[in-house]
Amino acid sequence: MARGRTRGKAQEGPRATFGELLPYLFEQKGMLGFIIVLSVLGAAASLGQPLLVGQVITRVQDASPLGVLVWALVALVVISALLTGFQHYLLQRMGEGVVLSSRRRLIERILHLPISEFDRRRTGDLVSRIGSDTTLLRAVLTQGLVEAIGGVLTFVGALIAMLIIDPVLFGITFGVILVALVAVVLMSARIRPAVQKSQAKVGDLAAAVERSISSVRTIRAAGATEREAEAITGEATEAWRLGVKVAKISALIVPVAGIAMQASFLVVLGLGGYRVATGAIDIAQLVTFIIFLFMMIMPLGQAFGAISAVNQALGALGRIQEIATLPTETQGDREIAPLVRLDEARDEDAPAIEFADVAFGYRSLDPKTEEVTETDVLHGVSFAVSRGSRTALVGPSGAGKSTILGLIERFYDPQSGVVSLFGVDLRALDRAEARAQFGYVEQDAAVLAGTIRSNLLLASPDASDADCERVLRSVNLGGVLDRHPNGLDAEVGEDGIMLSGGEKQRLAIARALLAAPPILLLDESTASLDGVNERLMREALDSVATGRTLIVIAHRLSTVVDSDQIIVLESGRVIGSGTHAELVESTPLYRELAKHQLLVAEEPSAS
Repeated sequence: MARGRTRGKAQEGPRATFGELLPYLFEQKGMLGFIIVLSVLGAAASLGQPLLVGQVITRVQDASPLGVLVWALVALVVISALLTGFQHYLLQRMGEGVVLSSRRRLIERILHLPISEFDRRRTGDLVSRIGSDTTLLRAVLTQGLVEAIGGVLTFVGALIAMLIIDPVLFGITFGVILVALVAVVLMSARIRPAVQKSQAKVGDLAAAVERSISSVRTIRAAGATEREAEAITGEATEAWRLGVKVAKISALIVPVAGIAMQASFLVVLGLGGYRVATGAIDIAQLVTFIIFLFMMIMPLGQAFGAISAVNQALGALGRIQEIATLPTETQGDREIAPLVRLDEARDEDAPAIEFADVAFGYRSLDPKTEEVTETDVLHGVSFAVSRGSRTALVGPSGAGKSTILGLIERFYDPQSGVVSLFGVDLRALDRAEARAQFGYVEQDAAVLAGTIRSNLLLASPDASDADCERVLRSVNLGGVLDRHPNGLDAEVGEDGIMLSGGEKQRLAIARALLAAPPILLLDESTASLDGVNERLMREALDSVATGRTLIVIAHRLSTVVDSDQIIVLESGRVIGSGTHAELVESTPLYRELAKHQLLVAEEPSAS
């Protein structure tokens, strides 16, 4: 039941600062420094060209020989072009490196997030952050930021040269450009929130596509294909609309830069021509001034592009940082309890698993309203599982059985009470060390796309082919190997679609058995099996149960009647425990379940 709600402020979306972007650039300091050096050399080569042109004009006017001036000018042009091409390649390469680095960081963080984060986030949105959002970081490098660093030298050098040549022309030109720069900065400030909304909608689109593809058979069978297509198209249209909004804002920057250049050029031509006519400057100085003007406009255009690119990247980086800054599953573990080693702290006389007054509830967050809803699941649950025993958890749906296995695997921590492994509080153990003690088969048996071999080796990467075949035949999956020429290398398809429901469940069980852990956790492990395979599976479990502890969740009581202990749960509370015979006598709910499954004879009605 819902225990409480907490309302937060309206969600404004993740934001990132320029300072958070710098670490991605500085990861390749060597290449970044080399590119800046190339930019400086390119700026020097560019700044030298107008000076040589001015000298060429002066010598032509004076009828003096040109000497090596022409060849020097040609050399500077060629060197500048070569430096620009090499710099462009390095920028593209560094941009790809930034994308790779951000993806590595994001993948590493996502795979170590707490399970509760996956409960409340959509798979498609997480995939979109890795694929789409990280790509926008490339634009920071390829659309002018680093080039703008070198362009600053060209810009400053051109300003100084123009100021020396004619302060009057310089003052008017600089005033026009300054107005354009202020306009660009103001317009670019609107890009970042627009990009955030656009990328969030792309995430929604990816989530909608992932949802429909993963459920395509159900959608087809329900005749809902057209409705789903319409809903996804609506998401795509909204993403397009927001993308167009970003394009409109970006497009405003281009004409502003163009107008600034044209206005400056016209002012220089008109006023410069007048000043030449009055003798204030000569033709060579005017031509040199105009060339410097164009050289100043080029880095200015780079700066305008860099401002736009950085704002777009910061919009995407906000979504990346939202995930990258989330605490990992293990972060803060040592604040809960000091770390101990299981082999040093275990109590040889303690039960394999023990719950002591455990309470737990799930928290869900509405991403739009930020309302947090807490749903209580377990209330004061206490029981112990002896080593080498078989314990069954039974009860109606929603009683908390699967949650108990989740707490044992430490996908979640209890809100109160203690879960112990061999007498040690699970929270005091390294999660990887604790999980190595368990073989876990989920209720919906997870089969990963790939081969039978890759699925088996997931938890046992060093297992031999012989071990794989042995465990497959022990769960009656030998027929899958025999019918396919590739054997262990047979593809199972996306989500194991090439296998039947029962085969998927048996493959998941085989994967757990191959790791040979001391404790097996089986959540409805025989739910998808027919009578024959259920019997074979029980025999396989009996053969591997020797010396191991089994905790089994089952709705079909026939599969667990011979368990050493059966724990009955209802509404998150333990209402009975014992053997089948004891529970039939002591626990009404269990007796009713057994009657419905024909394990207990109906009492004759009073006549």
